[in-house]
Amino acid sequence: MFYWFMKYVVIGPIVKAIWRPWVVGRRNIPKEGAAILASNHLSVSDSVFLPLMIDRPVSFLAKSDYFTGKGLKGWATRVFMKGTGQIPIDRSGGKASEDSLNTGLQVLGRGDLLGIYPEGTRSPDGRLYRGRTGIARMALEAKVPVVPVVMVDTDTMMPIGTTLPRVVRVGVVIGEPLDFSRFEGMEGDRYILRSVTDEIMVALQRLGEQRYDDVYASTVKDRIPPRG
Repeated sequence: MFYWFMKYVVIGPIVKAIWRPWVVGRRNIPKEGAAILASNHLSVSDSVFLPLMIDRPVSFLAKSDYFTGKGLKGWATRVFMKGTGQIPIDRSGGKASEDSLNTGLQVLGRGDLLGIYPEGTRSPDGRLYRGRTGIARMALEAKVPVVPVVMVDTDTMMPIGTTLPRVVRVGVVIGEPLDFSRFEGMEGDRYILRSVTDEIMVALQRLGEQRYDDVYASTVKDRIPPRG
C-alpha cells in the first residue's frame, strides 16, 4: 500500500511532470511471475525512473547506507528508498554477498520483479562495464528470465557527485526477455555463470549502444583520484 501511494500519488506524478520520462518496450515486462530486470547503472535516479515506467512493482537491492542516515536528510532518504521498493543489503562482500543473493531469491520466490545492476556500481564515465556473476546465479537458481533494461540520459540529469538534478528528459528502453533454462542445474559452474553474465551484458550493450569495457566498474573507480 505504501509503495502504491508513493508511486502513484506522491513521487510518480511529480517526477513525470518535471522530467517527462519516455519508455520503449514496456510490453517486454512479463505480466505476471518472477523475473530479473537487468539494467545499466548511470545515476542514483535509475532506481526511481525504472519502477515508475512499468506497471508492476519492482524491488531493487540497495546498499544499507541509504537506510541508516541520521537527521532530516537521513529520514527523507529512508522514506524515499522504502517508498520506491528498495531493499537494504550489505555490500561488504563475503557472507554479505551470500545474504544479498538470498534476499534477491526471496523476492523472486514470491513471484515478484527484482531489479539488479549487473555492473555492481554506477558507471563512472557512461561506459558499460563487466557484469558480476551474482545475477546469473540468481537467474539459474530461481529459474526466471532476465529482462535487459537500458536507462538513457539519467547521468546527464544527475551526474555523479551532484545533489540537485537537472531538468533533462530521460528514457527507459526495455529489451526482450533472455531465457537461460538451457543451463538449468548448472548454477554451481563458474564458467556457466560467467557465460550467462556476459550474454546479459552483450544484450545491454546492443540495446543501449554504450561503449563496453571488459573490466569491473569498481576497478575503474578506484583509479580515479579523489575530489578536492
